[in-house]
Amino acid sequence: MIEALHPTVPATDLPATVGSMATADAPGRDYALVYIVYNAITCLLHQDEQIACFHNAARHLRPGGHFVIEVWVPQLRQLPPGQALVPGTVTDNLLIFDSYDLVTQRVFSHHYQLNNGQVISAGGTPHRYVWPSEMDVMAKIAGLGLVNRYADWDRSPFTGESPSSVSVWRKPH
Repeated sequence: MIEALHPTVPATDLPATVGSMATADAPGRDYALVYIVYNAITCLLHQDEQIACFHNAARHLRPGGHFVIEVWVPQLRQLPPGQALVPGTVTDNLLIFDSYDLVTQRVFSHHYQLNNGQVISAGGTPHRYVWPSEMDVMAKIAGLGLVNRYADWDRSPFTGESPSSVSVWRKPH
């Protein structure tokens, strides 16, 4: 991604750090914003790594700075008792379903590309889902306070039915 970024935006204008968001040390400690893009927090597969990510974000923020995470909310009510699979996208060309482990909060997202009903590629990704209330505890442990939570970027209200969340925490002054 950095190789694609820097031909269009010089590294001097937008420096990038390669490493785990849980431990990487970006230059400086005076950022106004740390933002974790689309579901990336779930790529940290252990709760301790997710907590470390919150600490890492907090140590890079200036007082009054904001930490923002956009993430999907697990739709576990779709799981009938005893079932571990939830369909996601089903089209003529794409099949996505998720398999859940409710004890470890792990989900594996299975992806199949189809052509005329035949699988032409298959893959998947592991994730550890995280609840909004759980992220609030992680933020509190890292010294951050919740400012607001929305269901989406349009700032629609977050409810128990929301399939995603955009959460904003602030480092105190």
